[in-house]
Amino acid sequence: MISKLSITALATTALVGLASAAAAQDCPIKVGVLHSLSGTMAISETTLKDTMLMLIEKQNAAGGVLGCQLEAVVKDPASDWPLFAEKARELISNDGVDVTFGSWTSSSRKAVLPILEELNALYFYPVQYEGEESSRNVFYTGAAPNQQAIPAVDYFLEELGVEKFALLGTDYVYPRTTNRILESYLKEKGIAAEDIFVNYTPFGQSDWATIVADVVALGADGKQVGVISTINGDANIGFYKELAAANVSADDIPVVAFSVGEEELSGLDTSNLVGHLAAWNYFMTADTPANAEFIEAWHAFIGDDKRVTNDPMEAHYIGFNMWVNAVEAAGTTDVDAVREAMWGQEFPNLTGGTAVMGTNHHLSKPVLIGEIRADGQFDIISQTEPVEGDAWTDFLPESAVLTSDWKDLGCGMYNTQTETCVQMKSNY
Repeated sequence: MISKLSITALATTALVGLASAAAAQDCPIKVGVLHSLSGTMAISETTLKDTMLMLIEKQNAAGGVLGCQLEAVVKDPASDWPLFAEKARELISNDGVDVTFGSWTSSSRKAVLPILEELNALYFYPVQYEGEESSRNVFYTGAAPNQQAIPAVDYFLEELGVEKFALLGTDYVYPRTTNRILESYLKEKGIAAEDIFVNYTPFGQSDWATIVADVVALGADGKQVGVISTINGDANIGFYKELAAANVSADDIPVVAFSVGEEELSGLDTSNLVGHLAAWNYFMTADTPANAEFIEAWHAFIGDDKRVTNDPMEAHYIGFNMWVNAVEAAGTTDVDAVREAMWGQEFPNLTGGTAVMGTNHHLSKPVLIGEIRADGQFDIISQTEPVEGDAWTDFLPESAVLTSDWKDLGCGMYNTQTETCVQMKSNY
């Protein structure tokens, strides 16, 4: 009897010891996923939620992180910017996530920023954006303007001989700020102000007849017109349909889009869109072993060989793997320790080469121009060497004097002329 009691006591002690060890490691490690699964942005963001679930499942199969399994905590902010802030606070304060991956629009990211900085939480943002920001709590794995918008304009000027520009965007911060940068850049390149047409439309815009007619009229004098599109969400469907209805081909008026990739085109008849362009850092057609493996894993996870991949998916793939490596290097999920371990992190791009995380919290990535094919995929017609992401543009006077360096300067908005940190918190 005594022997049996002793054995039972030892077993109980061992179980308590194992439970205490797990508690010390704070398992599971919780990963917030903050993407719109309903509303106008669901067309783009639902896939990013699925991408995160795939990456987390794969990491768990490989043993997790720091000996812990990862647990995804998914929230749907429903394409509502204030709701992004509310859901972010829930994730951090109530659910106790160690990191969050989320957002598509800059409006949603900026809604989340004050929460991140107040609570000192870590956030990975996977989509191209307007720059003019560098938060100590955010790692920007999508393109800054110098990694997408500026190279796309250069392609129009140098390769297609575009002389007049229509800057068409959805009415929120990303298109407006990007187009301010592009207007300044175009004027510096000798394009007259009257040859730049700027127009903004609401999210979900469906009637494009008047706007397309205005763009066509811009070329009435015989000059080559090109469209720079920062249209977001399902409004792209109506825009491209109207182009086709107006018999506007890529030869007539080429369009280069910054928010249209494989996912957005998968719901369209692209036969009339052949030749139009997009600028990203990744296309599904990239011919590398790493990309083939990624696509195979995606199809297996989602259970549909027809599902496409796109640029923000690669950005989440790079950002997530860098975060895993940074946590392992730091030996903890502590935000400050992981932030420091992120500086200089390297991870292979799916298009070849290596992405590197700068101390300004932006990646170095190649710039790709893709041409739409009849099957909704892109032929890659131009690819640069890796370009370092610039948080502050050189083409707005107030920004040209600013730099970001969280490692040595400890500041995301450092004035190089006055040699002072302008402010620590971001502009919301």
